[in-house]
Amino acid sequence: MTVAQRTPARARLLEAADHVLFERGIRDTPVDELLRRAGVSTATLYTHFGSKDALVAEALRVRLADWKAVWDQHVVAADNDLDRLLAVFDALASYRNDRRHPSRWCAFLAAATELADAADEISDVLAGDTALLADRLLHLSRPLAGQHAQDLADEVLVAYSGALAGFLRGSPRSPIGTGRRLAHAAAQAHGRD
Repeated sequence: MTVAQRTPARARLLEAADHVLFERGIRDTPVDELLRRAGVSTATLYTHFGSKDALVAEALRVRLADWKAVWDQHVVAADNDLDRLLAVFDALASYRNDRRHPSRWCAFLAAATELADAADEISDVLAGDTALLADRLLHLSRPLAGQHAQDLADEVLVAYSGALAGFLRGSPRSPIGTGRRLAHAAAQAHGRD
């Protein structure tokens, strides 16, 4: 029995989705390619997920849980309020280096762009990612910016989103470092208010 045969079909489908959909594109990837890569039948896909959209939603849920865990680790490891806020960039570097979830840039932004009219199950996961970023950045901005915490959180979110877009564009040379410096400058500016 091969390793692929020992790995459950559901896990193989999720791995195929994770490695193909967010690199090639969700709509550009035919179901047959996912089935071939996972080594399963159409019936198996529909038994485990019910639809390609449900598979996409579950692949995004797995990524979101993994991303949150990595970010949590960096927030906990940070020594001060500023480092806790900037931990989103450290987490991004760790997450990208892990390679369990390859993609050219951000699977959530890619899915949101590609699937503007996404099914509820996908749009719910995308909303969860957005809420995690917005809520946590606001929470982490409060000790640094007080009544201007929302402004700081918004500025850090724009710097983070810009870093993600930098991977897609191939510029700047160090998107994470550039985003981190912008967020650091924003935090310093709000600290002087």
